[in-house]
Amino acid sequence: MSTNQHLPNVRAATGLSRQTQRSLIRLDERTEIAVAVVQAEADVQAAKVDSVGFVAQRAMQQVAFVSQVEQTLGQTVGIAASRLRAIGDLATLGIGQIVTESVYRLGRL
Repeated sequence: MSTNQHLPNVRAATGLSRQTQRSLIRLDERTEIAVAVVQAEADVQAAKVDSVGFVAQRAMQQVAFVSQVEQTLGQTVGIAASRLRAIGDLATLGIGQIVTESVYRLGRL
């Protein structure tokens, strides 16, 4: 919140010394900059959240697809079911690792 809301006429105020007016103006300008910094940081954090959500969504879609293919092929060739499950598990672990890595990297930005 800008100090302009508290001191709307600092620049036009009468009865204040020039030094007081300048001090209040500098304070107002520093406040505006601080608010802009906070808003920019919020934008960065929101972008990180969106990115993590996107990566997680894509990962879940791929895990579901791999699981579906594993089940379909397992039903078609029953003897391969355990091998298909192993491959599906490895793929799922790899996807999970990528999600974890993405979260870690985005957190460090």
